[in-house]
Amino acid sequence: MSSSKPTEVGDLSDSFVSGEEDNGGFIVSNKNISNEINGNWVSSSSNSIHEARLKAKAKRRLRKNSSRDSGRGDSLSDTGDAIRGTSVAPTSPKSKLLDRKSRLGKGRGLPKKGGAGGKGVWGRSGEVYEPEAVDERDPNYDEDQENCVYETVVPPLDERDFEKTVTPIVQEYFEHGDTNEVAELLAEMNLGPMRSEVPSLAVSLALEAKASHRELTSRLLADLCGPVLSHSDMEKSFDKLLRELPDLVLDTPGAAQLVGQFIARAVSDQILAKSYIEGYKGKVDCEYARAALDRAAVLLKMSMGGLRIDNQWGTGGGQRPVTQLIKEMNLLLKEYILSGDSKEAERCLRDLEVPHFHHEFVYEAIVMVLESNGEKTFKMVLQLLKSLSGSSIITVDQMRRGYQRVYMDIAEINIDVPRAYFILERFVDKSFSMGVIDVKLRDLCPCRGRKRYVSEGDGGVVKLESY
Repeated sequence: MSSSKPTEVGDLSDSFVSGEEDNGGFIVSNKNISNEINGNWVSSSSNSIHEARLKAKAKRRLRKNSSRDSGRGDSLSDTGDAIRGTSVAPTSPKSKLLDRKSRLGKGRGLPKKGGAGGKGVWGRSGEVYEPEAVDERDPNYDEDQENCVYETVVPPLDERDFEKTVTPIVQEYFEHGDTNEVAELLAEMNLGPMRSEVPSLAVSLALEAKASHRELTSRLLADLCGPVLSHSDMEKSFDKLLRELPDLVLDTPGAAQLVGQFIARAVSDQILAKSYIEGYKGKVDCEYARAALDRAAVLLKMSMGGLRIDNQWGTGGGQRPVTQLIKEMNLLLKEYILSGDSKEAERCLRDLEVPHFHHEFVYEAIVMVLESNGEKTFKMVLQLLKSLSGSSIITVDQMRRGYQRVYMDIAEINIDVPRAYFILERFVDKSFSMGVIDVKLRDLCPCRGRKRYVSEGDGGVVKLESY
């Protein structure tokens, strides 16, 4: 009777573990596994090819899992001995693969390079760099660069860039009127030989603008002379304007008279010398230049008689005192009542350049009607308001605000004009019938009704009177 020899562990190096093992859904037994020759399965029995393929696939999976778990450290057996190759299944293999932390267990968890590393980092937070000492042994060292001073050089403007740069500055100045801002902007530029072109450019732009813009231009030239421009620059600029007058007259027919006024104002502001006009006597062939110089000479002679040249252009609406505006509006209304020219009144009101203050004009016109006793003023003012409303010189909002101001002050006006309520009610009704105001504004008109008991002979009838 032959005894069976125990199977050694070393003889099973190429076979599966004895018994049944579930691995990925395949149950493999060692009793059905034969020897392997040259990496191919050879079945001693008449097993099917399909079974051999399944066994080969199971073996490849085992090898793959064993190689993956080989780097995860050793485990301990029940006796405490370290068993090489025995792996502990990770809780999350996917997270371990994507984890970038060191597997060595070294370090204290501090940031890399003390917080000075990483993309876009130029050092530790709060670190101050001191100037580095120059190394004279550096092969790139140049002794001539030790005492060099570096400055920003701005190239001078040429003629084309000059107009593109300075024209928006002057046009913006017409809006805000701050000469200091213009002086700062010009001081930052390298004007070079184009410095004398600044006054001529500003005057040529003002010729096509309003009277208030011409006044602003005269103030700008007076403030720029000295800090930014010299007196010789001013003289060269006005010389150029006199030479270009034939071209300027094509765009602005009154350019000769306007340039003459600019010259007179410049002499008055001490920008130009008093002998500037005298220097052109007998040397001018252009008729427009002669007209400009004659205009300047006449204005300067008139200034000696008391004319203020510094107010020849007038002042823009936003810069005038309110009392002066009210006075000019009253003069405008009185001239209109005398002449009856509504077109001239429209032009004068437009020249005041105070569209935001037209409600004052409406208020003064209605008050003039209330204080007058004749029908002429009543009809003429009504016709003027209709004309101004139709041409949109006075907007609906300004018209409404002017009427509402009269409604608010009618009680005080009635103290001086006893029939003010009655006249106002008539005027409002006529304004509504002519389309000057709407029905809402008409209904807001105040009226003072007073009950008066008549004598007993009238039967005690109560009558209503409106004043």
